[in-house]
Amino acid sequence: MTCRKLASYLIFAMLCLCVATSGGAQQKNPARSASRPQQASAPDFEPGLDPRAIDILKAASARLAAAKTMTFTAIVSYENPSRLGPPLIYSTKSEVTMQRPDKLRVITLGDGPRSEFYYDGKTITALAPAEKLFSVADAPPTIDAALEKAYDLGEIYFPFTDVVVADPYKDIASRLKIAFYIGQSSVVGDTTTDMIAYVVGDVFVQAWIGAEDKLPRRIYAVYLNDPARLRHVLALSNWTLDAPVPAQAFQPPNLAGAARIAFERPDASNARGFIPPPNVTHSDPH
Repeated sequence: MTCRKLASYLIFAMLCLCVATSGGAQQKNPARSASRPQQASAPDFEPGLDPRAIDILKAASARLAAAKTMTFTAIVSYENPSRLGPPLIYSTKSEVTMQRPDKLRVITLGDGPRSEFYYDGKTITALAPAEKLFSVADAPPTIDAALEKAYDLGEIYFPFTDVVVADPYKDIASRLKIAFYIGQSSVVGDTTTDMIAYVVGDVFVQAWIGAEDKLPRRIYAVYLNDPARLRHVLALSNWTLDAPVPAQAFQPPNLAGAARIAFERPDASNARGFIPPPNVTHSDPH
């Protein structure tokens, strides 16, 4: 088992906002069923930055940034092209524990092999328990910088990064092109949420944010330069903020019997590309 394979396993478990370019654009069927409900018209908005949408984004950012600790569940669903044309949907589930400014744990349970990520303020550790492989590297003293290093070393990326960074709004403000308010929903996250949409960089995002607690419940994203317009959805639940977290929560388990390997990016010159985990198939059996 090479170090590239460990990175590949981890990337699969954490993958969401990774554009799938194979498979080409999907053809639209011009036939429409007469019984299909009429689609609601898109909300009217003026191109630019709607102050109400910006206020909601800033309020959510402030709530997250003020939390000294947080735990939540992140379920990521993303589409991949199938041979039949319509995309297949894959999902991962991660249990996240964070303590500002320098502690983070991400346990990704599936689909696919379990993976674990630990940052204790001094080192980052990536663990593939089933394969009994782990990688360790020195880390900088903040969550933001540690996440950047994890990406640089092994292309490890979490789709919920914007939730745990020190200032979520600051990270997107310079790239915001359009933002507008849609309305409220009472069916997402078992609470009332404000729905907003915005374009940051080349990504279109729709977000459902708690009207009272200002916590994000669902984030829907599409890359505008993806010809297939594949969808990526991040569902956030089981929020707990500012509860005590044991210090040992950010320490990896006993690694006796596991083999240590170096971090390596899957896009390195000697890498052969992404290899799906053995119990998950990325091609349509048809």
